[in-house]
Amino acid sequence: MKKLISILLLSLYLVSTTELYQLLKLPVLIEHYIEHKELNPDMSLTAFLKTHYDNPVKDSDHDTDQKLPFVSHANLLSVVFTISPSLDFHCTEKIFNNLDIKKTFYKSVLYNKEILNSIWEPPRFYQS
Repeated sequence: MKKLISILLLSLYLVSTTELYQLLKLPVLIEHYIEHKELNPDMSLTAFLKTHYDNPVKDSDHDTDQKLPFVSHANLLSVVFTISPSLDFHCTEKIFNNLDIKKTFYKSVLYNKEILNSIWEPPRFYQS
């Protein structure tokens, strides 16, 4: 059951995001070829394809020709993710009376000066 669901979901995704949806128009191609074959019994499949894909002309059945697969293309599904800059920092000023506070800006849990300084050292070659 999982395999069937995964195949179904993958198929839906591919049909909606790639040109595979054009393959769903194959019955229109077959019907249109049969119509041309009835009008001209000598027409081969290659001649039909050459007429409609190599040098298409605007004739009486132009609307049907535009419904054939891979003749006209539509915009595919586009998924775009944007990150909203909703993170705001507000600084408040606190006043401490009679306290001796040392201001150390780089000594914190998230910042270790020794480790960060060692990252930017050139590589060392040891000879044994």
